Amino acid sequence: MKGTYARPLTWLATLLAVYLCAPFVASLAQISQADWAGVDWGTTWSAVGVSVASASVASLLILLGGVPLGYLLARSTSRKVALLGFVVQLPLALPPLTSGVLLLFLLGPYSVLGRALNASLTDSFIGIVLAETFVAAPFLIIASKSAFAAVDPVFEDVAATLGHHAGSRFLRVTLPVAWPAIRAGLALAWLRAFGEFGATVMVAYHPYSLPVYTYVVFGGQGLPAMIPLLLPTLLIAVICAALSIYSRSSRATPAAAGNAEDSPRVIPASPAPASNTQFTIRLRRQLGAFSLDVAWAPRAQRLAIIGPSGSGKSLALRLIAGLERKDDGTVMLGDTELCALPPERRQIGYMPQDYGLFPHMTVAQQLAFPIDADAAAARYWLHHLGLAAFSSHLPGQLSFGQRQRVALARALTRHSQLLLFDEPFSALDTPRRRRLQESLRALQREIAAVTIIVTHDPDEAALLADEILVIEDGRVLQAGSTDEIFARPASLRVAELLGLSNVGEGTVMANGLVDIGNGMALPVRLPAGGAPGQRVMWGVEPTGIRLSADGPYRGVVDSIQLRRGERYARVRVGTLLLDVRADADLDVSEGVRCGLSISLEATNAWTG
Repeated sequence: MKGTYARPLTWLATLLAVYLCAPFVASLAQISQADWAGVDWGTTWSAVGVSVASASVASLLILLGGVPLGYLLARSTSRKVALLGFVVQLPLALPPLTSGVLLLFLLGPYSVLGRALNASLTDSFIGIVLAETFVAAPFLIIASKSAFAAVDPVFEDVAATLGHHAGSRFLRVTLPVAWPAIRAGLALAWLRAFGEFGATVMVAYHPYSLPVYTYVVFGGQGLPAMIPLLLPTLLIAVICAALSIYSRSSRATPAAAGNAEDSPRVIPASPAPASNTQFTIRLRRQLGAFSLDVAWAPRAQRLAIIGPSGSGKSLALRLIAGLERKDDGTVMLGDTELCALPPERRQIGYMPQDYGLFPHMTVAQQLAFPIDADAAAARYWLHHLGLAAFSSHLPGQLSFGQRQRVALARALTRHSQLLLFDEPFSALDTPRRRRLQESLRALQREIAAVTIIVTHDPDEAALLADEILVIEDGRVLQAGSTDEIFARPASLRVAELLGLSNVGEGTVMANGLVDIGNGMALPVRLPAGGAPGQRVMWGVEPTGIRLSADGPYRGVVDSIQLRRGERYARVRVGTLLLDVRADADLDVSEGVRCGLSISLEATNAWTG
């Protein structure tokens, strides 16, 4: 099947390739017909010089304006900017002679501008440069737009949180990342300007550029006299075409995944003293039909925001970092109101999912990049996190664990008091995710910074946070200490988001039991003051439920699950599903009817 599809593709590719190569091959047979004696080498080299110089000047002008224009077209969503992008690409669709006529309307001796400048813009070197700039600029603009569109905007966000203003972010991060593609576009623009004939001959017949002089020789002396003039043209074209496809690339060999290098070789150190920094937020943001309205005043330093996809977790983190405009609210860190500061002055560390390492910088350069990077701190964290051997490596040569530690070290070199992690482990397999979570937890104990982890994984939140904020649809469902939230979720939806089982709602009965519906009543330890008729949340530990033939509750095994090496049976009692730890010696399978007994000590009830 593969060959069936490959054969016609190969034939089509070969056909076009043969056609494109054929003129070069055919020209070889004509070299013997060249009239070398009749060549005016002085005029020829003068024309070559004019073309090279004019193409170089035009390319410089195109570079200075085309790169910013390409960036604007790539980043703007304005319809007016989109229309501008359409117009500036029109010279590609116009016949060169038409482009020359349009330029005469603007620059010609009888135009307003031409009369004001005494017709100096035509039949001059300036005229050649202006004609070449008009027809060649779209090549660089399109290349720049495509290059900037391919650069992940998260790099600029991370650079902002590392203290760099907009101009510095563009020059030191965005432009270097996009430069290989821009360089190719620049080479093509130069080559297009060098070979421009139609617009040039209309605007500036003199001095001769090489394409114009080649046409003059062909018209006056014929093909044999013109053949020698093809040599410098072909030579320069080959050089420029080679430059347009040349791109330096490091032959990076990514570190093996899932090995010990994902865990830092931590040097024993005393835990960092507890920080007195108080962190509070009140955030409001309207984005179309979605609105975020969150208030939180945790007391701990290790924090997590948990919720489903689209709940506003990442938006909240970006508002804290200053990367999104807020409609209203405050972000306080100690006595500092962060909302009053741009992101580059907030003294924070922001780490997106892939950690935001700049692909063109080595590890050592990443650590030196923050505006206020402390060289001594950089050296310390480089060794402390086991990164010294990788200081000259690019991100593409590092494992996920090493990248995470580089991002952490980069933030810590500027003594950040607030570290923000946006789902840092979501793309990893389970074994590696566990290792990196443990390494981050170990580092949390050593630093005094406030850390906020955005995640949808309740186990990750439980491991890395002492306080949790649960949100959905931009609203707070519950906030509090990790132990409290997992022990007493405020609603069934919170319990679902936390992955909790054996949790439900019920009504306190006069006999002290809790009516959970479907004619079932549970013996539950009631909260203080629990009165008949009161609505409560209830929970039962899976270890407090036993499968037994004579149990007071009857059910059917719905499924058997394996959780971290332990077997659990999900038993359906009426419409209720209960998770029960199934002992290895019990013969339990799906569909089997069974009895259950529930220990009072394993139950709990609380008001929502």
